[in-house]
Amino acid sequence: ALHLIGFHDVDGLIELMEGRKGFVQMLDSVFVVPPIYDDSYYGVLIHEITGMQVANMGNYAHGNQPAQHMIDLYDYARKPEKAQWWARGVMDRLYSATHRYCGDEDNGQTSAWYVFSALGFYPVCPASDEYTVGSPLFRKAMIHLENGKDIVIEAPENGPEKRYIGKMTLNGKVLQRPFLEYTEIKEGAEILFDQPLLFFISPRVG
Repeated sequence: ALHLIGFHDVDGLIELMEGRKGFVQMLDSVFVVPPIYDDSYYGVLIHEITGMQVANMGNYAHGNQPAQHMIDLYDYARKPEKAQWWARGVMDRLYSATHRYCGDEDNGQTSAWYVFSALGFYPVCPASDEYTVGSPLFRKAMIHLENGKDIVIEAPENGPEKRYIGKMTLNGKVLQRPFLEYTEIKEGAEILFDQPLLFFISPRVG
């Protein structure tokens, strides 16, 4: 399957980085390297850099919107468990009641990331029909669509220690990929997440 996200060909990028293993290693490194920065372009320490340092997630700067989708790229590399780990980690650490707001709002993007991610999926590229699956925050949520239909999202075993999806069903059928398509949910849908402590969800094939 070919994934085109905005100006990014994710599959092509993965290939350029010597395959999924190399791509995942590079993504992993973003979250663990020291928060080294170069402010010579600005001449001062800008707030996106300060936010990155405060977040203590390596070089991942969630407060700078162009970086927010990086977590979801794990899904394209067939490592959705890492997307689930980091999505929940960001929600828990950077959107808590005790943490200051984690960056620019910029037309609602930072809040939109949280709302979508808390529901369990995210539109990495709004121009595509694909949503990546992350880690739902609530045991039950409902979206009322303009056409009068509802999307019901349930994760009855959800909890602070249960970030990982063991099985996901869409309208009663097991979904064998960490993606949802717009056509699958636009007329309403029932999405069920089974979340054990240990992780496994069948990766996208192809």
